[in-house]
Amino acid sequence: MKKSVLIILGIVVVLLIVVASIFGGKEQGVPVTSETVAKRSIIEVVSASGKIEPEVEVSISPEVSGEIIELLVKEGDQVNKDQLLVRINPDLYQSALTRSEAAVLSSKASLANMRARLLQSKAQFENAKRTWERYQSLHASQAISDSEFDQFKSNFEVAQADVTAAEESVKGAEYSVRSAEATAMEARDNLRRTTIYAPQTGTVNGLVVEAGERVVGTGMMGGTELMRISDLSAMEVNVEVNESDIVRVAKGDTTIIEVDAYLGKKFKGIVTEIGNTALNSLNGSMSMDQVTNFSVKISILKSSYQTLMGAEDSLKSPFRPVMSATVDIMTERVYNEITIPIKAVTTRLDTAASGYAKYMKKSEEDSEELKEPIVCVFILEDGKAVLKAVETGIQDNKHIVVKSGLEPEDQVITGPYEAVSRTLSSGDQVITNKED
Repeated sequence: MKKSVLIILGIVVVLLIVVASIFGGKEQGVPVTSETVAKRSIIEVVSASGKIEPEVEVSISPEVSGEIIELLVKEGDQVNKDQLLVRINPDLYQSALTRSEAAVLSSKASLANMRARLLQSKAQFENAKRTWERYQSLHASQAISDSEFDQFKSNFEVAQADVTAAEESVKGAEYSVRSAEATAMEARDNLRRTTIYAPQTGTVNGLVVEAGERVVGTGMMGGTELMRISDLSAMEVNVEVNESDIVRVAKGDTTIIEVDAYLGKKFKGIVTEIGNTALNSLNGSMSMDQVTNFSVKISILKSSYQTLMGAEDSLKSPFRPVMSATVDIMTERVYNEITIPIKAVTTRLDTAASGYAKYMKKSEEDSEELKEPIVCVFILEDGKAVLKAVETGIQDNKHIVVKSGLEPEDQVITGPYEAVSRTLSSGDQVITNKED
């Protein structure tokens, strides 16, 4: 009984060994995943984040310094163009205007005096001129002595100089009048600037002052910012784009915008402005190790958020300044092009040693140039991995366009990552499973 059991166990073991050897032999090779080359439409996207801000926003600062005696608006008020916003105490500026107007009157009186003095000098000059002319004939007939003649000549020249001096005095008085009038005009303008009006229709935003506070005019450095007037009917997103991506962005590119305040909703936009100067160079703190970003402004299309607005919100938008937003800028599109998964593409340095020269139809003399890294993929041919160089184009999050090197019926190896990027060599036997 025991002998028969041992015989049966021996037969089972032999059968297991035979089965393992038969099926085990078929499993020789590197396990990989693959996918067939397909034609797709690809949209290249540049992603960036930033803040929402009004397309038109005006900062209001006083031109003169003083105490706010009236503040006629509050945060969130809707104002119209030329509406009165703030009054600054005008007493000092009224006094300065009165003083300058008095100076104008004084300078005009001085001018009138100078003109009268000029008329007097001209009359004296005419008298001296006629006397001089009479005594010239008398001196010619020897009726008067030379000394008398010289005296009348001197009187004539003095009268002539008086006229010139009086004319110059009149010019000086005229300049004084013009100077006094300019001072009066400046004082009048300063008095007018104590009342601040809205430069545009919009919403009061960022109000930071109260009645009774003292403010500094823009003549003193930057001045005190009182508030901002924003047109909330047209909003935009100001994002920062890295220097490696900014070259792909162009005016007119369409965008998809996601706002943190409206989760699950997407809005449309258009690129309207691209900065030419790096943001970190504007503040004078640019260094070699800093990331260089450029400002890109994207106008949010009103049609994409119209459903969020009621009839009473026709002049506004559902967005508020400084809301956070993420933008996908669609920079380039291709349609019905050969594409493969991005994970199938790799860069290799060991291509010459793995039979790449044969597939590139290169001679041994040209093998030196094969030492440079190349963009390549592995395709399946008769159960083996075959290396092929490819020229790639644009890509999205999953797929990349292949301009040359592959045919529509090729099957590319997509993984695992370690095999595609490092360990797999051209000609290796592989075991593959197609990916969904």
